[in-house]
Amino acid sequence: MNLFSLTLEHMYIVFTAVAIAVVLGVFFGVIAYWVRYLDKIILWITEVLQTIPSLALLALLMIVFGLGNTTIIVALVLYALMPIARNTYIGLNDVESHLKDAAKGMGMTKLQRLVKVELPLSFPLIFSGIKIATVNSLSVAVMGVLIGAGGLGFPVYRGIQTNSLKLILSGAVPVVLMALIFDYVMSRIERRLTLRASDGLITPAPKS
Repeated sequence: MNLFSLTLEHMYIVFTAVAIAVVLGVFFGVIAYWVRYLDKIILWITEVLQTIPSLALLALLMIVFGLGNTTIIVALVLYALMPIARNTYIGLNDVESHLKDAAKGMGMTKLQRLVKVELPLSFPLIFSGIKIATVNSLSVAVMGVLIGAGGLGFPVYRGIQTNSLKLILSGAVPVVLMALIFDYVMSRIERRLTLRASDGLITPAPKS
């Protein structure tokens, strides 16, 4: 059992899932923002996915995708959708109306306003959702061992089977450390993005 290889595989599973979730989460967040009658439905679905117990979700997905990394990646994507989609939706709605009006007055199309104005201003909040999804995925990915996936869940599960605290810690400690490190680093990046948006991108509303 090579702990370094298991760590790399764990990170591969998590980052693959989060990358897919970012694309889908931002997409659904934008759709919820653009199509008002769909916003509650989309956000409700992502919230419901969060409430499904990990073992139940893995069992259902295993029927479709079988054993292996694919099943845990799909599960992590579904769990990661909520914070990303929700924060995208909230961030887009929180963009100040005078900035949207200014962009519209410059002749920008709806898509241009989204790409050039609304998404950049929303990015600090979107990044916060990505941070939450990443940290959560690092821990949930441990469950992948139950459906034949790789990663740091293997030594934890093996340690439970053999009543070996050393094996359990060899898998659990790296997961905890990675979660703490990513939370710290991404929180610092989030603060910088927020300050940059406040200082450089968000301008005061014109006085009437």
